[in-house]
Amino acid sequence: MSTCNVILDTNVCLDLFVFHDVRCHELMQMLKNRIINAITRKDCRDEWLRVLTYPLLSLNNHTQEKSIIEYDKAVLCCDFESKNYASLPMCKDQDDQKFLELAYDAQAKFLITKDKALLKLSGKTKKRQLFHIIKPEQSHLISATLKPVI
Repeated sequence: MSTCNVILDTNVCLDLFVFHDVRCHELMQMLKNRIINAITRKDCRDEWLRVLTYPLLSLNNHTQEKSIIEYDKAVLCCDFESKNYASLPMCKDQDDQKFLELAYDAQAKFLITKDKALLKLSGKTKKRQLFHIIKPEQSHLISATLKPVI
């Protein structure tokens, strides 16, 4: 089976690496089995690190460190040259625009999110043949798009 690049937004990373949400089980198995390659860039990783310290989450140092280690094992941080993002739709939440840019730069097939502003753009990115925007519980759609390597 071939692999594909995916982008995980920060909330999906919390579900995967902090809360181990059962709705993300299939997605986690795909990561562990290298069926998908999760890609990030510095500003997205920095957001992830910042969110781990939010008082609302009440994560102790051990949980934060363990989550960072799991994340760093599963998600590859890459540098990309800035591109012309004119073909990308604009996200209503400017903080989330970086995930669209990252998906474009990484030539990802999927941006996996729970963010409503990003999910609303799914039709536009699909119509423009850029990438699919899906919820974590729709990870079965990833398997359906991958073709066996012959």
